[in-house]
Amino acid sequence: MKLDDIRKLHQKRYREALGYYLVEGEHPVLELQKAAAGNPLLQRCELYVTREHQHWRTSFATHVISEPQMARIADTRTPQGIIALVPIVPATPHPERAVYLHEIQDPGNLGTILRTLAWFGGLRCLLGPGSVDPYNSKVVRASMGAMFHVPIELDVELRSLRGRFGRIACLDMGGELLQAPGFRSFDCYVFGNEARGLPRPDLTALHAQAFTIEGCGCIESLNLASAVNICVYELSRPVAG
Repeated sequence: MKLDDIRKLHQKRYREALGYYLVEGEHPVLELQKAAAGNPLLQRCELYVTREHQHWRTSFATHVISEPQMARIADTRTPQGIIALVPIVPATPHPERAVYLHEIQDPGNLGTILRTLAWFGGLRCLLGPGSVDPYNSKVVRASMGAMFHVPIELDVELRSLRGRFGRIACLDMGGELLQAPGFRSFDCYVFGNEARGLPRPDLTALHAQAFTIEGCGCIESLNLASAVNICVYELSRPVAG
């Protein structure tokens, strides 16, 4: 791919048109290589490196470029000298348990959530229409390579969950405590937009059961990523015998 086209991948419309996105930095690229070992579709990645990284050990096709060329295609002010061109490989629907995010907007929140899902494993990420693009450079950086280890489905309608998952849970101030034994038994855990939460009519139609994270009451709400992290930890926490 031409460098001018690679630079365009910082814009969503070109990512969608060309079917690729960019991953910048040593640690995310190392995570990409680990993921590619078990995913043949990711073997189509290409690496663009400066001379400093020309001996980087990888099975990807590698192109050595100058530092000015790297600065042209990089999104960061001080490029690390290594950028991967990665094909967009959308996850196909699957019945495994999932975290659903309704119109999440903050790239940092999504990146943090993906790191948590990758750390604990066993859950895929479903993004509702209107959510931040997971291939946005800010999300990619915030995920620190975790996004390669979590199946991500895009544009999943909230109302479609009822036909796909038998039991659905959500967070609500008036719900059962998160530590209730039943919290672990659901198929999909639904979280709302950072500012607006979840639309009540859709929740009613989903027959979603509400749970709450108990706090001291000093503030009104938790950050979305913090709430998801607490819930996923609770799902993964060993139960005393």
